Amino acid sequence: MTKVYSSELPLVSVIIPFLNDSEWLIEALQSVINQNYPCWEAIVIDDGSEPQHSNIAKDFCSRYPAKIKYINHDNHINRGVTISRNLGVANSSGTYLAFLDADDKWFCDKLKNQIDLFKKFPAAQMICEASQFWYTWNNATADDIIKPIGVAPDTLYPPRSLTKNLYPLGEGAPPCPSGIIIRKSAFDRSGGFEPDFSGIYTLYEDQAFLAKIYLNEPVFISGIANNLYRKRLNSMSSAVNNITIYETVRKFFLNWLESYLTAQNIIDEEITSLIKNAYEQMN
Repeated sequence: MTKVYSSELPLVSVIIPFLNDSEWLIEALQSVINQNYPCWEAIVIDDGSEPQHSNIAKDFCSRYPAKIKYINHDNHINRGVTISRNLGVANSSGTYLAFLDADDKWFCDKLKNQIDLFKKFPAAQMICEASQFWYTWNNATADDIIKPIGVAPDTLYPPRSLTKNLYPLGEGAPPCPSGIIIRKSAFDRSGGFEPDFSGIYTLYEDQAFLAKIYLNEPVFISGIANNLYRKRLNSMSSAVNNITIYETVRKFFLNWLESYLTAQNIIDEEITSLIKNAYEQMN
């Protein structure tokens, strides 16, 4: 595939960490290749996969050397999704960063729609779209369900608004990582994903990153769902059903958030009250 960049089209870097499950990674990458928006690059980060999966990924990436870059950690060790995403960003060249989990997929209009929204709402620093929860990947009799983000759609929200209205402090459903695109400049201002959210704390790795963006940047919420979020029983998100793990991780996040607010000199009584309520609900 020839690299197709245009001075009129900004480059989108697609960040895709993976650990084994190479058959799903290939599906994810194919959905990027099928995008109607031509100006993209994909950074595939191997987070310590077994050799057979690494080799499949390498072979696929080698077919598109001008568009897809394969990288891994030193000594091929497993570092976790947060550090892997940050490594991918460090090796990217795009004006925008889009995140795609290796077991998810995009519909072909995903990037085009979101870049058009950035043009329409230039103040937006991040765009989050609804997701289609994908049950039919292994159960043809199931129904896929579009899960909207838990605030009014097609709206540009000022800093702190989403902090107060979306999970994990608010009641609204959060976005899935595969529905997110952000300006690289905003990502850099945030400091990226938090490395401490690894191991069991990976359950909240996206929430820590989103918390920093919500607090500091205008964010556009889209009602369109151009991504498929694969629902499976052994995913990290299923750990939410283990109340002990969930409360441990949630307390870790709340402690981190309080420290972040202090370090950033962010004083907001409503957010402080929401954090207090979150602690009390676990006691």
